[in-house]
Amino acid sequence: MTTGTTELTPRDHPVLDDSVRVDGGVVRILDRRVFPERVEWVEAADAEQVAAAITAMVTQSSGPLFAAYAGLELTALQVRELPLAAAAERMRVAGTALENARPTNNHPREAVEHVLAAIAPATTTPALVEAAVEAARAGARSYRDRSHRLGVETVALLGDGARVLTHCWMDTYLIELVRAAREAGKRFEWVATETRPYLQGARLTSHTLAEFGERVTLITDGMGAAALAPGSTLGRVDALVTAADRVSLDGSVVNKVGTLGLAVAASAFDVPFYALVQAPDLAAPTADDIAVEERDPAEVLHTLGRRTASTLVTEAWYPAFDVTPARFVTRIVTDRGAFEPATVGESYYGAAAR
Repeated sequence: MTTGTTELTPRDHPVLDDSVRVDGGVVRILDRRVFPERVEWVEAADAEQVAAAITAMVTQSSGPLFAAYAGLELTALQVRELPLAAAAERMRVAGTALENARPTNNHPREAVEHVLAAIAPATTTPALVEAAVEAARAGARSYRDRSHRLGVETVALLGDGARVLTHCWMDTYLIELVRAAREAGKRFEWVATETRPYLQGARLTSHTLAEFGERVTLITDGMGAAALAPGSTLGRVDALVTAADRVSLDGSVVNKVGTLGLAVAASAFDVPFYALVQAPDLAAPTADDIAVEERDPAEVLHTLGRRTASTLVTEAWYPAFDVTPARFVTRIVTDRGAFEPATVGESYYGAAAR
């Protein structure tokens, strides 16, 4: 992988809305580890390098989905001269690397399954390449469309002027939620946690909301319960709204670590918690069926590449996600509606059948 730098310039759309590109025979991924202080692009020459970038947290949230689609598109372009069987095998190997890049984030696996299913009927290499490229591009478009529908469903639950607390970086969900609010004639006030140890809330969420012209107040991770408590000098928080990396069929929400504590505090103070996901995971009947990724504990001892813990401290713990039981969640908001957590699986897939 290589890294390039560009200048940050004003845009009509948030910079992070276009953070993965197939360009000049490489996949270019905006490095969210250093954004917005620096705008640098990591260049990946093959799917394995894309997977390594996902694992290294170059991109997070919805970013791995767009990166996986881009990695598969690049792989398809690279197998144009291979015999059909060899081309198909290379696509499979590339898919395996991508879907294993982050065990809890389900997006790469969804992208891989979508593209590999699309190329299965191909009887020639050119047909395989065409099917893979179209499936990758259509999959990315579909994700944005579904995210906008999810935003519309979320906006319907929030009153105009609501103060919303969010945690970590919701990526496309957040961007489309703000757009849906504008379409509905609503504006919200935002409170964002900084989100240790990568500070996605401080660097990505708050920056993107500010780009939109939204009013956003930044708090540290330890201030969430105080913000939710009655009588806070911040003012009443009307809702806790986060993305969900995964939702099991029993309504358990797996999201960035820290979500559980906020959900418990919100429940204690009668603040509704809305968790956003396009669809519950059919492969996960319960949260026990979802692997919760644990990252290198050394990452807790550092912040943005600089050691912030005492040099005398050698022990740390870093589960990247936590599990919020359904009883602490008010609604699971999907692209098909907002459902009671305990019955979200039946409700969501039943809605598809009707």
